[in-house]
Amino acid sequence: MLFNLYGDNAMWQLLGWVLVFAGLVICNEIARRTKAGGVFFFLILPLALTVYFIAIAVGAANGSEWALNNQTHKYMNGWFHYAKLYAAVAGCIGFMMLKYKWGIGKKEWFKPFPFIIVAINILIAVCSDFESAIRGAQAFAETGSRYWLSNEGVWLYGGWWNWVNGIAGILNIFCMTGWWGIYTSKKKDDMLWPDMTWQFILAYDVWNFTYTYLNLPTHSWYCGIALLLAPTFAAMFWNKGGWIQNRANTLATWCMFAQVFPLFQVGSKCAVLPSLYGKEWTNGLELATAAQPAYANPTAQGVMAILAIVVNVLCITIIIKRSLEQKKNPYKNEIFTDQKDFQIAMARAEEQ
Repeated sequence: MLFNLYGDNAMWQLLGWVLVFAGLVICNEIARRTKAGGVFFFLILPLALTVYFIAIAVGAANGSEWALNNQTHKYMNGWFHYAKLYAAVAGCIGFMMLKYKWGIGKKEWFKPFPFIIVAINILIAVCSDFESAIRGAQAFAETGSRYWLSNEGVWLYGGWWNWVNGIAGILNIFCMTGWWGIYTSKKKDDMLWPDMTWQFILAYDVWNFTYTYLNLPTHSWYCGIALLLAPTFAAMFWNKGGWIQNRANTLATWCMFAQVFPLFQVGSKCAVLPSLYGKEWTNGLELATAAQPAYANPTAQGVMAILAIVVNVLCITIIIKRSLEQKKNPYKNEIFTDQKDFQIAMARAEEQ
């Protein structure tokens, strides 16, 4: 079992998941369908939150109690969360520039931007994975346990699984094909990347879930499942070719929510922990205030890491095989043109 879903809180945990999933799907629809929705979610809201984050940082530096006790400062003050939030927001803004042809969004040379920003986001996670592997090894040498305490007060369990998943993340970057195959939908509501078909989406989702499971254990029930399924669900049923836009929109929205209200996933009745920690702890807040855990069961971590690299190796193998058969560079050209999802997405695209 991947997560500890049991006891009196099980219904709250499931309800929390449903609310997050539904909320992300709805927010994505609002953001993608109108300019006003996109501007609010990815320009106005991030600017307002930036002022809020700066105020917290200044207050904490001056020793103000309100800032030192603030949820964001106590539980979301690590480099990764801020890097992920602003990288996701930058992606959303760039995608709107391409979709609406704002400024450099009209230029042909700007079309690889989605690849670049997704690659940056993946590399941020890869660095975090490798950091956990190194910290786990150092902790093992010093204490005999692979548990190490992150700067956000979370006990992480670093090991070989982090190296394996980090390598899977690097492979995942090269599973993105057709970098110049970026289109605007006829209705002007979507930026489309038709060559990003189900093979890549599956490889990305398995890798990214594993990343969150290993490195964001107090969040992974939500950011590892609900957040990943929301864009995939939309792309599967009504937004063919728009997965990467869905992903950026939902990721940025979730990052902003989680940065301001981390206790929802860390310390409320809706909080869920991975099976790594056993049943001793009911939520991340208890875990964060405890001494180094004595129990650890990393079986699920190892299984997911192996699955992540296997799926990504299979994906890159398919890409190499197709590119050789079609005599195409898979990054300059689209190679999944025979697939139904690609054809549906292209039917939605405006002529260039």
